Amino acid sequence: MYSNSYVIRYAVVMVVLVAALLSMAALLLKPAQERNVAVAKMQGILSAANIDASAKDAEALYASSIKEEIVIDKNGDVIGLYRDGNFEQGDVRAFYIDLKKELYNQSVGSDYKLPLYIAEKDGEKIYIIPLMGKGLWGPVYGNIAIGGDFNTIMGATFGHDKETPGLGAEIEEDFFEKQFIGKQILDENGSFTSVKVVKGGVNVLPQGDQIHGVDAISGGTITSNAVSDMLESNLKNYVGYIKKQKNI
Repeated sequence: MYSNSYVIRYAVVMVVLVAALLSMAALLLKPAQERNVAVAKMQGILSAANIDASAKDAEALYASSIKEEIVIDKNGDVIGLYRDGNFEQGDVRAFYIDLKKELYNQSVGSDYKLPLYIAEKDGEKIYIIPLMGKGLWGPVYGNIAIGGDFNTIMGATFGHDKETPGLGAEIEEDFFEKQFIGKQILDENGSFTSVKVVKGGVNVLPQGDQIHGVDAISGGTITSNAVSDMLESNLKNYVGYIKKQKNI
């Protein structure tokens, strides 16, 4: 029969040993985990520009397709440019900006910076804007690609962490994402109007406004509204940059 002190010492040694092994495993796996996160991010950016990338070829396609990573400030001025593997302005890559942190800085009135990716496909520039917002049960996020006219949507991808399967979770399905292609974020006067996810379908809108709307998900009203809010709140941050590019 072991004494109480022996049992306690044995338990302490085992706890310390297991903790050490778990810490070592986490440390060893961290680089692979970080790479997987980066690859998934690249896939999302590329997918918005209708460039299909597997986990295996995402890094190569990203390097060849994303010609510039731009960082803009709250006024829409470029404060960072990363191109061809080099910093031409600033010292922070758009890819490594923590969008959640920057949007929080914006919400409390602090200075913030935002990422923008420029791809080239079939000789046309595509501007890819990352998105982040609040869904019904957790964050929603994605990327939206705007054409060289700084108005027409070329593609969109969305994701979520906890939305309801079969309802709000369907924002990441092709039938929802593809509705955004061809929609416009500016009205006929060049003013920002965003794109709304419309309950009851885009056909309830006046004919002239249907170019700025897509059909909501049946039964997923709150998540659909969350996507609308995310689009408006995120895209408006780039209006200053867009106006500078269009000389408005």
